[in-house]
Amino acid sequence: MINKVWKTLGLMAFCGTMIVAVPSDVRADEISGPGLSFGNYMVTVNSDQVTISKDEEGTEPLMNASKGSAFEVVEDMGDGYLKVKVNDTYGYLPAEGSATVTATDEATLKALEEKAQAQSTVNFRQGIVNYALQFIGGRYSYGGSDPHTGVDCSGFTRYVMQHAAGLSISRSSGGQASQGRAVSADQMRPGDLIFYGSGSSINHVAMYIGNGQVVHSSTYSTGIKTSPWNYRTPVKIVNVLGD
Repeated sequence: MINKVWKTLGLMAFCGTMIVAVPSDVRADEISGPGLSFGNYMVTVNSDQVTISKDEEGTEPLMNASKGSAFEVVEDMGDGYLKVKVNDTYGYLPAEGSATVTATDEATLKALEEKAQAQSTVNFRQGIVNYALQFIGGRYSYGGSDPHTGVDCSGFTRYVMQHAAGLSISRSSGGQASQGRAVSADQMRPGDLIFYGSGSSINHVAMYIGNGQVVHSSTYSTGIKTSPWNYRTPVKIVNVLGD
């Protein structure tokens, strides 16, 4: 077995705040950048939470990454930012003082990628839930489409999906129920939509938030609130996020 010789380098772009552990036999045909040599790299978040942005300037949030989350590095952008892979898209992570970059071999990288993808999915879905929960107490309004001014059940789920997940879904609860992939109660995850109705007729939709609860724009008297997911008998549960 070839013994790997490890050495530690301080990233020039990050003023020594990030550590790069470099095995001597890393395959040198992948990424590079201002502070990285060619090779395979993963970045692990060290701080409690880091916002990964859609743009390098950090003006449009993509998701919040919690401590321990790991991502494949695509490129070192310099100025403390890394371009990272997030599920089937890319984001920009402000790494200075908040993360550790580790060079690794291809087999280990694949295993870390799988773990990182699972964690990023959890973080992505939790971000959608957190976005929806900020509107609790908001006003119910039949036909309303904005939780800041008043919204009905399908208007609420549509608004949250559009603004928190960048996903465009139908306006009506029945239309939303026909999108995505149906899942069972034991498969549902935070961010999935739960539909209620009479028989096969759907007349209400809520978002599952975990721990047996949903958030939804319920009635004129209650507005946007949380409820047990089975406070009514669900007609259908749908994953519209595609993961």
